[in-house]
Amino acid sequence: MKAPETGRSAAEFRPEEGAVFDLSSRAKLRLSGADRLRYFNGQISNDLRKATEAHVLHACVLSAKGKINADVFVAVEGETFVIDSDPGTAEALTGRLERYIIADDVQLEEITEEFALFHVIAVEAARLLGIGTCRRAERFGLLGIDVWMSRAEHESGRQALSQIAPDCDEDCAETFRIERGLPRWGHELTDAIIPNEANLEARAIDYAKGCYIGQEVISRIKMSGQTNKRLCGLIASDGSTLSPGMRLIAPGEAGKEVGWLTSVARSARLGRQIALGFVKRGFQDPGSRLEAQAATVTANSKPSAVEIVALPFA
Repeated sequence: MKAPETGRSAAEFRPEEGAVFDLSSRAKLRLSGADRLRYFNGQISNDLRKATEAHVLHACVLSAKGKINADVFVAVEGETFVIDSDPGTAEALTGRLERYIIADDVQLEEITEEFALFHVIAVEAARLLGIGTCRRAERFGLLGIDVWMSRAEHESGRQALSQIAPDCDEDCAETFRIERGLPRWGHELTDAIIPNEANLEARAIDYAKGCYIGQEVISRIKMSGQTNKRLCGLIASDGSTLSPGMRLIAPGEAGKEVGWLTSVARSARLGRQIALGFVKRGFQDPGSRLEAQAATVTANSKPSAVEIVALPFA
């Protein structure tokens, strides 16, 4: 057996060499009951029939107005569905789902503390044999493998996986997420955002499935082909420092505010600071130049020149 891999910081990270992400803090629910498929398929934006024992489905739980209540991943486990969502969202997601359980034979159980969850990229599935329960999943815009195991196996599982690929710590994972141009709950994803605005239509929406809560809004956006705002990638073209919450201003438009920054990271692989943010329609084309201003402007505040670039960054 080869020596264990050490963890990777954001500066050392090389995704093509493989990586292990510890996602054990994610909220986890189990859905069971005879009506589970019919009921849950009416709650999510993707077609639940595409979830299997071997392949995880990405979907959104929406409000009646098409706004995101939760960003979820779903897998089949025997006669149940296993759902995972962002850390700290279990209570809100449970409440949202229970609201629509009327006369359905459905049981919802929180299992966050029962299981550890890892995600592995750029590693052949055969190398993971004997380590937990493996399922294909696309969590970073790349096809990888989820590895589930009991919470009691967390440390031994982490050590076993470190023999195969290095750990990517929390800061490393956050930088990689931003490099890939992916939205995250509490940053880009909130209950004020529609999935299409966050570029989730290709991964988390099935336009051919049956009815679900929020579908009317999503279908209307598809027909129009337009959203009022869109998640974009931005770089500081003058080398200045960016920060989340900065307002985006269109030069020459009398200080017109056209968006805001949501996530910022220093990408060692790209050698520059990068950011994600929402930009209004008409100002989203790659190459467009805007100004980023602090949310609270002072006498010493100076705007930063930013340029919109295509996603993903890398």
